[in-house]
Amino acid sequence: LQYMSGFGNEHVSEDPRCPGALPEGQNNPQVCPYGLYAEQLSGSAFTCPRPTNKRSWLYRILPSVCHKPFKPLEEGHLTHDWDEIEPDPNQLRWKPFEIPKAPQIKMDFVRGLHTLCGAGEPRGRNGIAIHIFVCNTSMINRCLYNSDGDFLIVPQQGKLLITTEFGKMLVEPNEICVIQQGMRFSVEVFGESRGYILEVYGAHFELPDLGPIGANGLANPRDFLVPMAWYEDRQVPGGYTVISKYQGKLFSAQQDYSPYNVVAWHGNYTPYKYHLEKFMVINAVAFDHADPSIFTVLTAKTTRAGVALADFVIFPPRWGVANNTFRPPYYHRNCMSEFMGLIKGHYEAKEEGFQPGGGSLHSMMTPHGPDADCFEKASKAKLEPERVADGTMAFMFESSLSLAVTKWGLQTSNSLDKNYYKCWEPLKSHFNPKCK
Repeated sequence: LQYMSGFGNEHVSEDPRCPGALPEGQNNPQVCPYGLYAEQLSGSAFTCPRPTNKRSWLYRILPSVCHKPFKPLEEGHLTHDWDEIEPDPNQLRWKPFEIPKAPQIKMDFVRGLHTLCGAGEPRGRNGIAIHIFVCNTSMINRCLYNSDGDFLIVPQQGKLLITTEFGKMLVEPNEICVIQQGMRFSVEVFGESRGYILEVYGAHFELPDLGPIGANGLANPRDFLVPMAWYEDRQVPGGYTVISKYQGKLFSAQQDYSPYNVVAWHGNYTPYKYHLEKFMVINAVAFDHADPSIFTVLTAKTTRAGVALADFVIFPPRWGVANNTFRPPYYHRNCMSEFMGLIKGHYEAKEEGFQPGGGSLHSMMTPHGPDADCFEKASKAKLEPERVADGTMAFMFESSLSLAVTKWGLQTSNSLDKNYYKCWEPLKSHFNPKCK
């Protein structure tokens, strides 16, 4: 697999089997090279300012319009009905979500999608959803595209070979990928697979502004990888299924050919992937904590300056050197919603209970922080330079929206840890008015 590098770049790619497949000097000639069809995929309004205008031109064997009518598809556990169950302001934690065993239950990526929580709705183009995927088989003669928004996919177990109209990407645990609105893709797996998805409606992910950090740091644009053009000219007489996620529901249509028939493409609206080990960590080197926003990899902005519809934040291995400082994350109440997941290792503030493949949700203004054991150890620890989070990768989906948890998340999944609150019960008062 080969890739091109750069976040949001204008890329040009053609399958080497068809050199010169890209038209010269124009996007839509009367006759395209090799008898291809020209098709534009727009990721923004035509009149968006140039820095935010997103589109790509695809040159394909048949245009994507050649399919039978869409019909409702009853698969997966997707929803944007945030009122199906009463709100729950408690601290919530989930044990690792169970992966079904093959061959008793064959479950591909689409069938294994489960909505955990979210807010807003796709018709108004403002909102987010957090999904869990669990699967054990590859998508065969099936593809998915999301009419509602962008998928940020975080694999936790198992490699994903993702075929898109733009080419192929191999995405492993500790990597992420983004499949933007409207892009058709299929997921091939190599065994039991699990992970997390952050979906945003009405905005695309961007690199965060660096402000006084300067020109360099955090996720560097050159480390984002875009697939190179690859096509298959394959007929599927038995029917190829195209699945659309539209207004929160799934629909399927049949066609007689593979949708991965794009011989060449150019533009700045593409799928992409990123390895989390490439993140350049910035941290406090004197005392106290910098805010966790310094760990932001990608952000989807709102119209309010500095307020994110959703941030993707990671807590990678790093050095802790702050003097006279309680070094783990501090106790906190937040006007944002914080969902955390764990790809591998042990999270520094909760080494027990919070496991890879599980998650936690701390809703707006719900207090949270280190468990009792972590507090006691960190309060007495000798302060010297130390490695933090080696062998670990925790992440956070943070949103300015107040998230509602689905019935599947609270009940049907059978993964909710009902004893989570007990990790703070051993906390005791150290107050002594006679000792400053």
